[in-house]
Amino acid sequence: MGLFSSDGKTRAQRRAETKALKAKAKLDAKLAAKDRRRASKELRKSRKKIVEKELKAQRKTLKAEAKAAQKVAKAEAKTVAAKAKATADAKPFSPASVKRFLTVTRLVAPIAVPVIYRLAVAGRGKITELQAKRIGVSPAQLVKYSGSGAPLLARIEALRTSLQKVSAQDTSSDTKQFVDAMTARLDNLAIAVDAAEPMPAQQRKTAHRAVENELSAIDADIMARLGVRT
Repeated sequence: MGLFSSDGKTRAQRRAETKALKAKAKLDAKLAAKDRRRASKELRKSRKKIVEKELKAQRKTLKAEAKAAQKVAKAEAKTVAAKAKATADAKPFSPASVKRFLTVTRLVAPIAVPVIYRLAVAGRGKITELQAKRIGVSPAQLVKYSGSGAPLLARIEALRTSLQKVSAQDTSSDTKQFVDAMTARLDNLAIAVDAAEPMPAQQRKTAHRAVENELSAIDADIMARLGVRT
């Protein structure tokens, strides 16, 4: 067998070229993955800013509505109390006037309290919805968790669900290895979130930021596995 192929290249040259092409393909794939992660991070950051702006505006609106409702309820209570006082002054310390005053007081509470309560509940629901939208999960997932790490734990749950879908879609050994590796990373990140909970505020914030970056990278890897460009 000759040392040269039909194109005039030696086997060593062809092996070197093949090796170089593989190295280039590997580098291109690595750079593409890096670009996807960067794009995903920038997109998430941009979306976070938009939702935070909406959240701030919503909080301001809810606060104003609650304040207005409280002011109206307070004014109504004041008016009713003034009328009750005038009636009581006309017949001081009479059993009828005392009874009337207590009755009016009981009537005022059902007017003021439910209004403020409904506004508070609606406000919490809207804030939860906006927070869930910001991190890309459903409100139902977010409310399962508590504490400062709740948004991160909700994201971890959402990514676990995505991995289950990937596994169901492709049962190859390569995909299984990918899912197992990503699941292990998510397990470690969940532990990190729990461990950060008792930390001082600044230290906890730094830990949460690191976990958030890891989750964004995993998200980008899953999208790439599904053939979705971000």
